[in-house]
Amino acid sequence: MAITTDHIRAKLRAELAAEHVDVEDMSPSRCATSFKVLVVSSQFEGKPLLQRHRMVNTCLAEELKDIHALEQKTLTPEQWEKQKSK
Repeated sequence: MAITTDHIRAKLRAELAAEHVDVEDMSPSRCATSFKVLVVSSQFEGKPLLQRHRMVNTCLAEELKDIHALEQKTLTPEQWEKQKSK
């Protein structure tokens, strides 16, 4: 199964109750399947960065078997609002 940006976006939204998800396919500029994701979820509140990334990795565990690289940015809604206003 080919992994698409739409598939990753839908899965992150559903399993992490993400209010915003950006997924960019970086594969054309790399040698293997690579994605860059931005996930905004209230489930990240009070959690350190490593735990947030583990949550994303757990959500995409099946897909990661076929993904060479996954670059992540994980934010709470409050952090997202602050970043947008910059």
